[in-house]
Amino acid sequence: MGEIVRTNDIAAISAIEGLLIAAEIPYHVADRNVSVLEGSIGVWQRRVLVPDEHELAARELLAEADFGEWLR
Repeated sequence: MGEIVRTNDIAAISAIEGLLIAAEIPYHVADRNVSVLEGSIGVWQRRVLVPDEHELAARELLAEADFGEWLR
């Protein structure tokens, strides 16, 4: 799994999830539950992970959707 995005921005995570779902690219948002446990003070960032074989397609998709600055 490759990390493509790391952020505390819940709106960005939601938009990225929508794009990945529409493109049928499997993904996982890591550290979502840790963020809830820490009281949403922003210490833990959420990470969007995709399987290695889908990483290039996911990066291209996000770049085309103006999320290029969010890519790691």
